[in-house]
Amino acid sequence: MTVDIVVLIGPTLPRCILLIRRKNPPFEDQWALPGGFVDHDEDLEPAAQRELAEETGITGLKLAQLQTFGKPGRDPRGHTVSIVYLSVLDTEPDGLRAGSDAAEARWFNTDALPTLAFDHANVISVALNRAEGDG
Repeated sequence: MTVDIVVLIGPTLPRCILLIRRKNPPFEDQWALPGGFVDHDEDLEPAAQRELAEETGITGLKLAQLQTFGKPGRDPRGHTVSIVYLSVLDTEPDGLRAGSDAAEARWFNTDALPTLAFDHANVISVALNRAEGDG
């Protein structure tokens, strides 16, 4: 089981989204949402907070569960289910830096996204639809 985190900035379109460039396979050097495997005996939201901090340096965001993604084939390592969290911010938080298995962390305009790893283009589409519905 994994957690992924969608962090959006901007009350209106176009928004910005936080992505990491993966340091390791699969999808080495491709852009992805921050996230990773849930540790043994770890609850889901603390796992999301941990992964976000480890890969981007950002801490203390209010996270809300967006959706569970589990389509077979979404991860070449095996059938992996991901609980995705969403945070929508007004301004860019302090402390952005790549760490852990992220080679780089940066903000992208949602209208100009790079090629994404896994099924993250679909995840982002769902997140943007939710954010628009809430805003």
